[in-house]
Amino acid sequence: MEERIDIRAAVRERYGAIAEGKGCGCGSGGAGSTCCTSELGYSAGETAAIPEGANLGLGCGAPVALAGPKRGETVLDLGSGAGVDVFLAAREVGAEGHVIGVDMTPAMIDRARANAAREGFTNVEFRLGEIEHLPLPDSSVDVIVSNCVVNLSPEKDQVFREAFRVLKPGGRMLLSDLVLEQPLPIEMRESIEAYVGCIGGASLRGEYLQLIRDAGFQGVEVVREGRYGAEPVTSVQVRAEKP
Repeated sequence: MEERIDIRAAVRERYGAIAEGKGCGCGSGGAGSTCCTSELGYSAGETAAIPEGANLGLGCGAPVALAGPKRGETVLDLGSGAGVDVFLAAREVGAEGHVIGVDMTPAMIDRARANAAREGFTNVEFRLGEIEHLPLPDSSVDVIVSNCVVNLSPEKDQVFREAFRVLKPGGRMLLSDLVLEQPLPIEMRESIEAYVGCIGGASLRGEYLQLIRDAGFQGVEVVREGRYGAEPVTSVQVRAEKP
């Protein structure tokens, strides 16, 4: 438990600094980054629709388009950061829909709320909380998305159980995340720096997919993938459904 507390504290500290423009984390850029969205899979239209200050260059994919949120649906973003995917989902669900971002870093929540207020979004909200203990009721959302966040959790099995709990029957989940093709050296697995950089905490591909199935999801499949840096890491887009 002490190890888990240290990991969460390190992640919260690093991403709080990023929210304040003082550092870099996972993804292709750093604080204030608007680069590489096309490489991650965002369309030109999506890139143009991202509010200023929402894209901190922390993603490893473009989950919203693959999740395909529909008008009137409720969408949840796990680890929503400054709100980039929340705002893109809000465009798809319309005024009759709703998008909720959950993040455990107060500075990220503050930044996302400021972005929403500045841009006049009325169908989004940001809640402070851990993705292992979601501040939402059972069966309350239609779609879950997440972008390069679950790898940072020391309790991935709990993340997937919580996702399953809050998703409505027939709902769908689309995760952009990093997985390993082979085990990391022990020194990297034990490195906090590697962990907060989204490498040290990544799971082996097969183990990651099995954790999702064990939580109760069906139709678990990798729908898109690509290499990530020089490490034995792959960026995957994983789709799953709640029966």
